[in-house]
Amino acid sequence: MAPMTDSPETTTERISDRELVVTRRLKGAARHVFAAWTRPELMQRWWVPPSFGMTFVSCEMDVRTGGTYRFTFAHPSFDEPMAFFGRYTEVVPDARIVWTNEEEGHGEQISTLTLKEEGGETLLTLHELYPSKEALDAALASGSTGAYPEQFVALDALLAEGAADPSRHSRPK
Repeated sequence: MAPMTDSPETTTERISDRELVVTRRLKGAARHVFAAWTRPELMQRWWVPPSFGMTFVSCEMDVRTGGTYRFTFAHPSFDEPMAFFGRYTEVVPDARIVWTNEEEGHGEQISTLTLKEEGGETLLTLHELYPSKEALDAALASGSTGAYPEQFVALDALLAEGAADPSRHSRPK
């Protein structure tokens, strides 16, 4: 299937009826990128794109194989906050995180983040496996999958300021 390039730096490609792959080269070491994905206080600084108008209300993360997460967001048009939650099925420090997305009630979506350090930069690959073609079609139609370029600009900024340097924080268990 043809790539759906969102920006020169971030590439999104639908590789099958149920799969989406997003890639981005980030200006930071894999251990720093991993910290930004696994520390709640860092995740809250880059995960929600400002253009979405949402507020990251709470961020609970137990980033370990078998651990869980729950993100809660508010938006002026929502009657109630919206929660996203799931569990971590595989965590390899500085290299890989696999988690489920269970909030939709239409079957489990599985996300796999892979980090590969190359010359002081990190190639991030995010592979998303949706439970059905219809679920991926709906995600694409909603615009939610279009957030990655803006999110990764914020992540690059976080990395540039050194906030995700693990030597400044204790490592998650």
